[in-house]
Amino acid sequence: MKPVYTHPESLYPVQTKYCAGCGHGIITRIICELIDEMGIRGKTVITNPVGCAIWADLYFDTDTVQPPHGRTPAAATGIKRVLPDHTVICYQGDGDMAAIGTAEMIHAANRGEKFTTIFVNNAIYGMTGGQMAPTTLVGQKASTAPYGRDPVGAGMGYPIRVCELLATLEGARYIARGAVNSAANVRKTKRYIKKALEAQTRGAGFTMVEILSQCPTNWGMNPVQSVEWLEKEMIAVFPLGEIKDTLHAAEKGGAQ
Repeated sequence: MKPVYTHPESLYPVQTKYCAGCGHGIITRIICELIDEMGIRGKTVITNPVGCAIWADLYFDTDTVQPPHGRTPAAATGIKRVLPDHTVICYQGDGDMAAIGTAEMIHAANRGEKFTTIFVNNAIYGMTGGQMAPTTLVGQKASTAPYGRDPVGAGMGYPIRVCELLATLEGARYIARGAVNSAANVRKTKRYIKKALEAQTRGAGFTMVEILSQCPTNWGMNPVQSVEWLEKEMIAVFPLGEIKDTLHAAEKGGAQ
């Protein structure tokens, strides 16, 4: 009998530290599957900063670097420029990337740095106690917004749509948004990540895949409820799909 589904070689066979129902484990798995399928394990570097992403080096059986909070794009820039033949992946959460790391992220994308960012968006600070994140939805409760995010009355602002923001920058070549709340969305998300990684190997410029992910613990839900909430509430604010794809034009005219 021919096996059709096996444990990825790039994924350590260890027990996860992620909460029950968290989407990080699924995301980690599909990245490892792609690393194996593309045959790039020996030349892959994962950069994972503070946040729930901090655990990533426990699971990826590749080279990993843990930059300071928010500085992942800066570290990835240095690694990729020194090792241009390597696949460099930033594995970041919404608090890290869209708050303390906003400047790093925007300028790396604007420069067209040739690495790939995997941006895990669960609309909350997952590791530090469920505080409001830049991506927290209007009305969504958090430990620092117990009555819900109020953009006007409490001056909390609106959720930042990172994909749409980065899509305005010329150095960004491929920007997509997926989710891991259903088997169909997992398959689509894997295709987006593969496209981004393949573009990186061709030197196409900055690529990013945002992934909407469940956080049952800090949303105050059980895993089933969190999947339903993501489908009903998050996707309405953060629509799925390929937000920007200029890969063909970039390769035809020469990658920047």
